[in-house]
Amino acid sequence: MNLINMDSENRVVLNVGGIRHETYKATLKKIPATRLSRLTEALANYDPILNEYFFDRHPGVFAQVLNYYRTGKLHYPTDVCGPLFEEELEFWGLDSNQVEPCCWMTYTQHRDTQETLAVLDRLDLDTEKPSEEELARKFGFEEDYYKGTISWWQEMKPRIWSLFDEPYSSNAAKTIGVVSVFFICISILSFCLKTHPDMRVPIVRNITVKTANGSNGWFLDKTQTNAHIAFFYIECVCNAWFTFEILVRFISSPNKWEFIKSSVNIIDYIATLSFYIDLVLQRFASHLENADILEFFSIIRIMRLFKLTRHSSGLKILIQTFRASAKELTLLVFFLVLGIVIFASLVYYAERIQPNPHNDFNSIPLGLWWALVTMTTVGYGDMAPKTYIGMFVGALCALAGVLTIALPVPVIVSNFAMYYSHTQARAKLPKKRRRVLPVEQPRQPRLPGAPGGVSGCGTPGSGPHSGPMGSGGTGPRRMNNKTKDLVSPKSVAQLFAGPLGASIVAMSPRTMLDLNPALAMGKPTFQPRIPTPLAATPPPPVSSAGGLTASGSGATSATGATSATQPAAAPLPSIAVSTTASVGKDLGISTTTTTAQETSKKAFL
Repeated sequence: MNLINMDSENRVVLNVGGIRHETYKATLKKIPATRLSRLTEALANYDPILNEYFFDRHPGVFAQVLNYYRTGKLHYPTDVCGPLFEEELEFWGLDSNQVEPCCWMTYTQHRDTQETLAVLDRLDLDTEKPSEEELARKFGFEEDYYKGTISWWQEMKPRIWSLFDEPYSSNAAKTIGVVSVFFICISILSFCLKTHPDMRVPIVRNITVKTANGSNGWFLDKTQTNAHIAFFYIECVCNAWFTFEILVRFISSPNKWEFIKSSVNIIDYIATLSFYIDLVLQRFASHLENADILEFFSIIRIMRLFKLTRHSSGLKILIQTFRASAKELTLLVFFLVLGIVIFASLVYYAERIQPNPHNDFNSIPLGLWWALVTMTTVGYGDMAPKTYIGMFVGALCALAGVLTIALPVPVIVSNFAMYYSHTQARAKLPKKRRRVLPVEQPRQPRLPGAPGGVSGCGTPGSGPHSGPMGSGGTGPRRMNNKTKDLVSPKSVAQLFAGPLGASIVAMSPRTMLDLNPALAMGKPTFQPRIPTPLAATPPPPVSSAGGLTASGSGATSATGATSATQPAAAPLPSIAVSTTASVGKDLGISTTTTTAQETSKKAFL
């Protein structure tokens, strides 16, 4: 029997989320400095009736936590989200790095997801219209917004910015976005078509020469061709719109420096500036030789296609995919360069081993071009090995190129699929989520004399700081924005006012005040006082209906005052209850309550 009792004493019951777990106390001591290793019956979550500890935590995670105490191996439950698992481990005082290797990949997936969501937040793919407070914070006039002193420019600036930079913010913004895309497409189409021979106008010179017989002859000489004049007017209209758009977006931008250093805006600056530079060069430098080379810089206008990223989330995701796959792309380029150099050198010497009058590989640099074309599986056919050894090297080069390119590509594809799937999920996510209020911990019972309590029995509604509770206090106290009902001094006064209260105080005052916290708050002191008998008039007796009042308000018993006309009786020792409230101490107020006999004497006099 003693062995059974000892075994039950060594066990502990843990109720986690409504599921009871039972284990030995020695098991919980295996991992020190944790929450479960410091369990004592003095904790607030210990239930002495059920003899168990209650924790309002996730029961599924706790099963793995308890198993970690038993076996020393921490496994990750697959039906729990990663951040929740980390929060539970932090609550129990365990280290998340102790997860077993078999579960580590599954456990760390949520970290990759969180990084992806953080990247998508920076891409600004949300089409939800921001609130006025968010706009004020974004444009830097939050204080004026709260004061209500917003100027007309502060009110119009976010609207103008939304029209020209956020195409999905309103119907007007969508219209401006369509116009911007139209001019971009027209500009690029014009740039491409003006190079077509049928779209160019030749410049013809009439040259006069003397013939052999001495007569004058003439012929037409086509020196060069220029683009049709219509393309110039199209470019002027398009660049006028681009210039207007840049200026409006710069003036209404919330952060000028961020706007200037943006990569898409830099492309827009250079492309627009190249048009004006081209106009200046055509006017002042057209007579120079090789002036056509200057037109090469106008190719930057094609880069305006990147402005379409503001209108397409897919292009943003594609660019972000290449950024996220920079390591894989670098690895791909490294292996390509390594293979190109190796196979170019091999094919150069392989073609020289045997007699080969039609050798295409006269140098290793020419072999570099052949190796690049072969490894990328393009195969122009302009260069090819003629010897058997050279053909063997070419076969190895083609196989190495296929393997080198095929290995990193799935990683890039998976990154794109990951970003795209998360973008689609965010688009379908409800914008308004229900708020969950934080859980308020149950309040501990307030001990007598603890700070923050109400002590004393002041006069109801008296004092400079009287509130709804009376007692000269500050009214109901508030904790966590909720009114906490404390013991009112008025209830204590009512308890002492009746005959039952007088009997209680007279019979066992010290015991009752110590046992009852409501009475002990005021810390009443009892001072026996023997009244001085009057010379001519005997003291009136205390009637059975008379009572002792200790209400703290200074009011005496009405029955004691009416007993002055009754026959006199033997004088009784009086008991005076002197109570000083905590609020009264601060204000310098003390209240003393006398017995019914002294009140009767004063009324008789």
